[in-house]
Formats: sequence, C-alpha cells, structure tokens
Amino acid sequence: MSKRAQQQETRHEAMVAGVRLTHPDKVLYPDQGITKIELADYYAAVAEHMLPHVANRPITMVRCPTGQEKKCFYQRHAGSGVPEQLSEVKVPGFDEPYLYITDLSGLIALVQMGVLEIHPWGVTTGHPDRPDRIIFDLDPAEELSFSAVVRAAHDVRERLAALGLVSFVKTTGGKGLHVVLPIEPADWPAAKAFAKALSESMASTAPELYLTRISKAERSGRIFIDYLRNDPTSTAVGAYSTRSRKGAPVALPLEWGEVTATLDPSAFTVRTVPALVARRKADPWAALLGIKQQLPPIETIRG
Repeated sequence: MSKRAQQQETRHEAMVAGVRLTHPDKVLYPDQGITKIELADYYAAVAEHMLPHVANRPITMVRCPTGQEKKCFYQRHAGSGVPEQLSEVKVPGFDEPYLYITDLSGLIALVQMGVLEIHPWGVTTGHPDRPDRIIFDLDPAEELSFSAVVRAAHDVRERLAALGLVSFVKTTGGKGLHVVLPIEPADWPAAKAFAKALSESMASTAPELYLTRISKAERSGRIFIDYLRNDPTSTAVGAYSTRSRKGAPVALPLEWGEVTATLDPSAFTVRTVPALVARRKADPWAALLGIKQQLPPIETIRG
C-alpha cells in the first residue's frame, strides 16, 4: 500500500482501546470541530475516574450519529449495530434486558455508536432492582443566576449532613447541579420517598426559592428540586459524560469547596476537562465508592 493510500486509510479508521473507530475525523461538535477520535481520546483520558460511576450500571444512551446539531435519539436496549463491547442485564420487572459497559473499550464503543450522552441508572448490575444512589437534581428557572443553584446545592448538603449523611456534587453540563447521596442498596419506593420528603421540606421552608412540582409556569424565580430521578429507568447524566449541546460541555464531579458563586460550569468541556483532571491532587468522588449509608427514617427530616 502506498503512503498516500495509508494516510487515506488512517482517516477512515482508527483504533482506540482495541475498538475500531470508523470515520474518526467525523465532526460531532461543529462549533468546536470536535471529531469522533477527539471524543474517544477524551474518554480515554477520564476513564480511570469515570468508569467507577458508569460501568456495570444499566445505561440510557443519547445517540447522535451525525453530530450534536443533528437528530439524536435515546437507546436503552440492544438493537442492530450494537458493538460486542456492550453487555446486557435483566432488570426485575422489565421484559427487555438493558445495556451496560464494563471497561474503557465499552466507553469507546459508545463513541463509535455516536453516543454523546451516557445516563447510568442508580443501580448496579449486581443488584439491578435496588438503588445505591439518590440524586437531587437542581433545575433553575431560566432567569436565575448560577450562584442561586450553588446556594441550593449547599442547602441540600447541609440538610443531609444534619441527618448524618455525606453527599457529593457534580455539574450537569447544563445550568443545574446534581447532589448525589450514596446509600446502602435500598428499594426504589424507599429511596424515592426519602428524596421526596427532603425536597418537599426545602420547598415548604423556602417556597420563594424552591418547588417540587415540574410545572414550568410555576418555576419563575425558583429552583425545581427534581426528586423524580429516583425511579427505575429515570436516569441522571453520568459523571464525566459529555452532553449533546453546543460547547461540548461535560458533567464534572467537584469538591464542595469548588462550588462557589464564581463557579462557571460552561468552562468544563471535552477540551478543558482532561487537563483539569490531570492537575487535580485527588479525585473529588474517590470517597463516594466506599460510603454506604443507611437512610434515616423520614420522620427525622425537618422542614
């Protein structure tokens, strides 16, 4: 094969983590010119920190095979064109098995599929009907500043701490924040009931700041505390996952000390996060994996 032919072949295929990427130069984020191979390199750079929170969990994928600005769709189950690096798990109560990944090759296989968002469930494949994480999704009204979301996240943290519970935080790649509570595997109704009770206590204490109803019309000037993430199949974007949005934003785990009024979540992108992660002295979510907390009785939650 001539050198020119080899160069052309390189543009049509590339190998990352043992996965064959076709059309590696396909642009997935037009505004930045971010290509499939660049996205694969991003996931390779963050995999060590990302996989503990995404692997071995059923996932919902947002696939955008022709890029961020084109048609995207959700996928949870195997279908045509699903790579061998993906596995399936049966979840009690559901007919079709759900997809999951186990390692870096699975992450790169998702890139090959045109996946721009990875949303893991709050369960693992080891106990697929018992959540081990609770998510408080803070979704602000359009006109609110991000500093209001920062204050809300600290409010959630403090309320959980008052119950003896340790929580963690991440950006969402959007305008909100997720407060994540690791727990001993519980049943879904118990997890949701706890999340609902804490969220409603916040809304009753400060109705001018928070609401727990999904109505957009009622949200003006307030933050919607979405506890409905804590249901089977109701997922939240994964740690270090990209989003199918302009700017190639990333959902980034943070230290609580980084969650300040000056925090700018739009600064965390495919191109900035690998260097940020490399500079960190410690993984802000390292302790999360070892914490398994019992949910206290709902009666202990104070408004």
